[in-house]
Amino acid sequence: MKRWVLWALFVPVYLLITFFGLGPVLLADGTAGERLFTLLVVLGIYAVVTRIFLHLLKLK
Repeated sequence: MKRWVLWALFVPVYLLITFFGLGPVLLADGTAGERLFTLLVVLGIYAVVTRIFLHLLKLK
């Protein structure tokens, strides 16, 4: 798989995670605990997606 294809796939994934993940953290009307939990989940999703992305880049 070419590098540009990986970038073309993962940039929209990061944008979607940011929009649907960080949006609720910043704009939700829940308690601070709920927002913190959501933030931790979103950061975990970022970590998993980043590890997959870096792994696929190293395969080239």
